[in-house]
Amino acid sequence: MPPNAAPTVERPPILVVEDEPAIADTILYALRTEGFDPDWATTVGAARESLGRRSYALAVLDIGLPDGSGFDFCRELRARDGLPVIFLTARSEEIDRVVGLEIGADDYIVKPFSPRELTARVRAVLRRTQAPARPATELGRHDAPVPAGDPAPRTGSTRGPFLIDEDRCEVRYHTTRLDLTRREYRLLLALLAQPGRVFSREQLLTRAWDEPEASLDRTVDAHIKTLRAKLRAVDATTDPIRTHRGFGYSIELG
Repeated sequence: MPPNAAPTVERPPILVVEDEPAIADTILYALRTEGFDPDWATTVGAARESLGRRSYALAVLDIGLPDGSGFDFCRELRARDGLPVIFLTARSEEIDRVVGLEIGADDYIVKPFSPRELTARVRAVLRRTQAPARPATELGRHDAPVPAGDPAPRTGSTRGPFLIDEDRCEVRYHTTRLDLTRREYRLLLALLAQPGRVFSREQLLTRAWDEPEASLDRTVDAHIKTLRAKLRAVDATTDPIRTHRGFGYSIELG
């Protein structure tokens, strides 16, 4: 590269799955203007073909598609390679938002939408997903410190039947490695930082979400539900996560 040449700036590739051309044109224009390199697919089948040809940093996904459900395709993407997903849909009911987040979507935007808001959320998701996971000690920095004698779990530390390895962003339960999403992992570490303490939903959002103000309290409930299911798949006889109606959640270790 010549001494005065400007360095090449990578344009993150984005897969847009949207069957309405007018909406797709708006999305593609907004993404290109903000420095992204989007590809457009109108169906689930076309999206799979695009994924076979190229790797993407993120997918913007409609729910109602001509040949399938965006929810089902999101599950496929999460199982395949953990590709970050933002739902962009006309479905505004809270249950749809909760389902979308529950199955692993990183964000949910309702039509009609602001192109500027869309690109801002794309950048926010990429920052979260491309940055290394924060340790549990940082997850709780906005709240009261963990009391002396009960430090936040660290790499290789044990909390009852849980073994935490922060270097690998991994938690084992009764020696079985849990297949956790990024948010389930952070949520579990937040609970394990202070066993027995009752955390409100707002406190858990603050500890486990990068932008808690943009999330709903029901988002915590949805992730607690999936986290419980994964713990029960290992040991169906116990449920270490306790629900405190009107207050929040805690974790009990014995």
